[in-house]
Amino acid sequence: MHFTRALRIQLIPSFFFRAIYPLVVLLILLHAQSGLAETIYRSTDSHGRTLYSDIPTPAAKPLQPATPPARSKYRVTRVIDGDTIVLENNKRVRLLGINAPETGNRYHPGEPGGADAKKWLRGKLQGRSVYLEHDRQTHDHYKRMLAHLYLPDGEHINLSLVEKGLAIANLIPPNLLHANTLIRAQQRAETRKLGIWSMQHYQPRPLIKLTEKPFGWQRYRVKAKVLKRNHRFSRLIISDNLDLSFANRDLALFPPLETYLNRPLEVRGWVSRRKNHFSIRIQHPSALILY
Repeated sequence: MHFTRALRIQLIPSFFFRAIYPLVVLLILLHAQSGLAETIYRSTDSHGRTLYSDIPTPAAKPLQPATPPARSKYRVTRVIDGDTIVLENNKRVRLLGINAPETGNRYHPGEPGGADAKKWLRGKLQGRSVYLEHDRQTHDHYKRMLAHLYLPDGEHINLSLVEKGLAIANLIPPNLLHANTLIRAQQRAETRKLGIWSMQHYQPRPLIKLTEKPFGWQRYRVKAKVLKRNHRFSRLIISDNLDLSFANRDLALFPPLETYLNRPLEVRGWVSRRKNHFSIRIQHPSALILY
């Protein structure tokens, strides 16, 4: 069966809906988990009819699979930094949904807060067993495993790092498991000025034009003047050599990009450089704060 891009199931008679609802939901969730659709959304139209679609609308709510993701157990043999560990099988694991400051190497100095995140993570995990929970992608382009980590007592390590201000929420589609939980934890840490949120190095700074590439994750105050599009990317133009870049495949996560034009924004992310042009890749709405 071909699952169309805008499949909708309309269930009109209420008695019929009540009778077959469990079966319909089960079939839709199984279909979504098979890889033919990313997420299925449920909404109600103006006539009270229940609609299902793989295209989100403002009032739609995602249907969650009834079975939680499977978890596998490993022992941690080494903590590399605040968001990367090594398992007993010598495989590296990058913690999903977060980013901790760099601890430094022969190429770059460490970032403020990096040593604190590593110390906390080592104290929690070194020599202990953890459970790994994967999302849509199990490995990154460095061949590291991607996972959420849990202690046997149920503590969600990724979440704890964000709650304590030791790491920031860094959400990259399609791996959005626990996204809302991580965002709320970050908001609490920021409000309480915990960890990196109290450090001068990470306070928002004005950004209009660049002459050299900054290092590391930062917060910038900008104002977008123009929106430009091509077949792969949409760009909010900040100045003649600086833009915010969005992959068109991610735009369903965002409000219309025109929403951000000519308004003060806080942008959170990394600056990349190509010759004399600079860009900040935006992959999730949590990286853009409207003032």
